[in-house]
Amino acid sequence: MYIESIQLKNFRNYRDLELNLDQGTNIFYGDNAQGKTNILESVYLCGTTKSHRGSKDREIIRFGEEDAHIRMMVRKDELSYKIDMHLRKNKAKGAAVNGLPIHKARELFGIVNLVFFSPEDLNIIKNGPAERRRFLDLELCQLDQIYLTDLAGYNHIVNQRNRLLKDMYLNPGLKDTLEVWDMQMVQYGKKIIRKRQEFVEELNSVICEIHKNLTGGEEIPEVIYEPSAQADSFEEILSKNRERDMRMKMTSSGPHRDDLCFLVNGIDIRKYGSQGQQRTAALSLKLSEIYLVKKKIKDTPVLLLDDVLSELDGNRQTYLLDSIHDIQTLITCTGLDDFVSHQFHINKVFRVIKGEVFNPV
Repeated sequence: MYIESIQLKNFRNYRDLELNLDQGTNIFYGDNAQGKTNILESVYLCGTTKSHRGSKDREIIRFGEEDAHIRMMVRKDELSYKIDMHLRKNKAKGAAVNGLPIHKARELFGIVNLVFFSPEDLNIIKNGPAERRRFLDLELCQLDQIYLTDLAGYNHIVNQRNRLLKDMYLNPGLKDTLEVWDMQMVQYGKKIIRKRQEFVEELNSVICEIHKNLTGGEEIPEVIYEPSAQADSFEEILSKNRERDMRMKMTSSGPHRDDLCFLVNGIDIRKYGSQGQQRTAALSLKLSEIYLVKKKIKDTPVLLLDDVLSELDGNRQTYLLDSIHDIQTLITCTGLDDFVSHQFHINKVFRVIKGEVFNPV
């Protein structure tokens, strides 16, 4: 699996751009705030329908324009796929695969798998639970179409239930309808909890070896899934917390409250780990993600590295670069010195200057 080309029109600071990519390593270098990350964002958005930054469509469209287009050509199993994404300021985005419109994100499932790694991911351990849930969901949604559907359904139910809890303050008679939402919430929530549990078990089977290699065998990691409620007891807990939810006007239990705990040699590094330990664990997490995607799809994902090397020391840079030699990779950076010093093979180099891309090599 690899991306052959990407075309942008009115996307962020790009008016018109067309890039032909190599199957190996593609470097985008230049000063900060030139548009390097925007290219990676366009690839991720075209493959998943979502911005890795969480940006809304209207924020992505070039200033002064009403819409933007992305076209990405993907090669997989000797077949070519053309993915078109049309972003509009005041309407839902449109998407098509090989000229045929699609209406749900899950219809992109399986065409291209992407692993995005940014400096912010190095803080996933020390940041709040929302960041760690996001990691779980982004990966599971790409690997499991049913999970994507269940998560969308669950999030919709939680939003509707929270709205109802607020409306009940002025109209207590609405309480009778709460049971209906609870039944649907439990139905979706149980499936999400079980899928997350399975994923964390798989993650633990991979991350230990990677982390030991990164730390010279000195640290043994463990990832623990901390669900707000176990699948079998979710219905009971939701019912038990109902009165509190009504007082607080929000849903206090369920998968939207889950977290991941990271232990290193038995110590919770979310609270007690050094910054170095937290960053090493985050790197282990992303490298494990690559391995799990390979295992699941029997192919390599496309790796997007957004200025990550500058955040890592020499040993971790070397380990990361050694781990991605057989994967199509798009890397942004401010210079090429790190790659030269590591004698890393580069297939294609692009210079990015104020929304224009040059191929000087």
